[in-house]
Amino acid sequence: MTNTSNSLFAECGYAQSEIDARVAQVWYEIFEGPNKFYWQTEDGLGYVMDTGNNDVRTEGMSYAMMLAVQYDRQDVFDRLWGWVMTYMYMPEGHHAHYFSWSVRPDGSERADGPAPDGEEYFAMDLFLADRRWGSREGIYDYASRARELLHYCVHKGRDETGEPMWNADNKLIKFIPETEWSDPSYHLPHFYEVFSLRADEQDHVFWREAAAASRSYLKTACNADTGMNGEYALYDGTPHTEERFGRHDWFYSDAYRTAGNIGLDVSWNGAADSVLCDRVAALQRFFLAHDRTSVYEVDGTAVDETVLHPVGFLAATAEGSLAAWHSFLPDARHNARVWVHLLWNTPMRVGSRRYYDNFLYAFAMLALSGNYRYQW
Repeated sequence: MTNTSNSLFAECGYAQSEIDARVAQVWYEIFEGPNKFYWQTEDGLGYVMDTGNNDVRTEGMSYAMMLAVQYDRQDVFDRLWGWVMTYMYMPEGHHAHYFSWSVRPDGSERADGPAPDGEEYFAMDLFLADRRWGSREGIYDYASRARELLHYCVHKGRDETGEPMWNADNKLIKFIPETEWSDPSYHLPHFYEVFSLRADEQDHVFWREAAAASRSYLKTACNADTGMNGEYALYDGTPHTEERFGRHDWFYSDAYRTAGNIGLDVSWNGAADSVLCDRVAALQRFFLAHDRTSVYEVDGTAVDETVLHPVGFLAATAEGSLAAWHSFLPDARHNARVWVHLLWNTPMRVGSRRYYDNFLYAFAMLALSGNYRYQW
């Protein structure tokens, strides 16, 4: 891993002072300003709320912890992690050692199971915290907690009840532990490369294989012509259409994250996978020529629905410029620049749906400024 930190904002002509100000603004808007969605509690802990659903999610808590470590705010990181361990950690039962994916802002129970994207982010957050600040004791022994969590994610069901979060045979992350299908936006091979160095030694090979498996999976999940992927997808990459979960076979909210994830993988690892770079370039090209307020099936067929998270969609697609920049498609680099400028000229979202959009915005601003790092 090379931890490259080139700034596409600088490459596209923005002054470093302007870039630094925008990166600082992101923290202020989420954690301090009038439109924030982070709150501290009387017991010295802190949480972020999904303002569109009025709950606290492992998704958001793990995202906020990632921002805290990237911005070097150990005080906020520890408040968030303390809240997670107090109110979301499940110490016993079928899902013991995982985290309830959704609880109420007062900490009371709302869901009785986990969502693996939260667990993989928590593990990465904790490894980064250990690297940046060093581990302490108890729940703040960051590295030990990360290794323990990943152990259960891989081995649960072998040495105790429950299901693992990764399929042991194909090394692909599951949508939830009980299912045998996936969510393309959960696939974070750049995280798994770190896990292959920092997790339990017995699992190093597993995580290297998981990184390779996820990159191969994303090539099949992202349509070659449009670059789009379904929110949920089977292990062969085709969109998941089981009706009892509602419709998730189209390019919709979860799916937006995939392009940004591919971009960050390129940023962290240097060696760009040409097929994945072309997929992101195809996505950027499609949405420069089509209505960006419309929802689409992955083949480009328009659906009579409107995008719920337009700022998050734009931000994650712009973050994908880190990958599209390396595509050999003739218009790829030009389009990547266009998306960088689109993000720069788009303000953060206000209102009830600001939570998800502004997290994706924050990640994109960090990544495109060269400030989304795994070492310092």
